Amino acid sequence: MFLTPYFKKENQTLSVTQIQASNFAKGVAQDFNPIHSVGAKRFCVPGDLLFSLVLGQYGLSQKMGFNFTGMVGAGVELQFPDSVEQKFEIRDDKDKLYLKVSRHGDVSRCEAQLESFIRSYVAFSGHNFTHVLVPMMEQHQMMINPTRPLVIYESMSFDLTSLDFEEVSLSLVGQELKIDGKRGDVTLKFELHSGSSLVGTGIKTLVMSGLRPYDAEQAKTMVADYESYRSDFEKA
Repeated sequence: MFLTPYFKKENQTLSVTQIQASNFAKGVAQDFNPIHSVGAKRFCVPGDLLFSLVLGQYGLSQKMGFNFTGMVGAGVELQFPDSVEQKFEIRDDKDKLYLKVSRHGDVSRCEAQLESFIRSYVAFSGHNFTHVLVPMMEQHQMMINPTRPLVIYESMSFDLTSLDFEEVSLSLVGQELKIDGKRGDVTLKFELHSGSSLVGTGIKTLVMSGLRPYDAEQAKTMVADYESYRSDFEKA
């Protein structure tokens, strides 16, 4: 499967190196958040990679929910159960909880379908910062700390009306930002299509912390820095 280069597996223990995480973030998700770069002080494995590994190990169910409870560091030994029920958890070898998963309905293990679903979702997710979050900050005249930007991936869920598709595309259909002091709760609603047919809907939630009054110049610099990471990757 196409995810093989992005993790190591021994029995039911999976781990991700900084290089593997960075390559997935930049090469697959087009996510240039510096916390996924090799050598980052606050390095963490992308939540989208953890989500993808769950699908790769257990298949795509018609209805799934993911709640992220912790940031995965490089080399953390994640324990993926040999078999799972409708609800299960991903913990490390020290029993620290990172992800809660629920799943219902039929299950597909078609590799072409899984790859299309994963690539479509993580590409959408990777573009959230510049295409969705920054415009929302401007609209609400509040922004994250430009020197220590922190956006936490909180949850994601989807409901597929059918698994009768091979390729799928995803589009954003709704967005909302609720501000409570220095905290911003973001809700993104999306649709999944196969050709001209609607095959599912989903919701992603994020938390923006350390909010402060919006500064156009600081926001412009923050976006420029982010795009410079993309340019450096493309030139490498």
